[in-house]
Amino acid sequence: MTSKQRAYLKSLASNLNPVFQIGKASLTPEITAAIEECFNRNELIKIAVLKNCIDDPRMIAEAIGERTHSQVVQVIGKKIVLYKPDRDHPKIILPGE
Repeated sequence: MTSKQRAYLKSLASNLNPVFQIGKASLTPEITAAIEECFNRNELIKIAVLKNCIDDPRMIAEAIGERTHSQVVQVIGKKIVLYKPDRDHPKIILPGE
């Protein structure tokens, strides 16, 4: 992913509300499965890491990206933005594609 594409996705994500909150239990298999299911409806999602979660948000983002085969767009503070294009019918067209 180029920096231009990443910037484009960041601009799209700025208006999104978090669809998941990761709390004290951190990243569980159930949360991972729910995020994977969410990627069936959305290509770009935002996740909030709550204050009571002791794990580093960047490490959580990398783990989610690896488990769901998605790309980490950005991690700012306790917010994570992930992108996974739809294989059959992509809704988001990245610049330069």
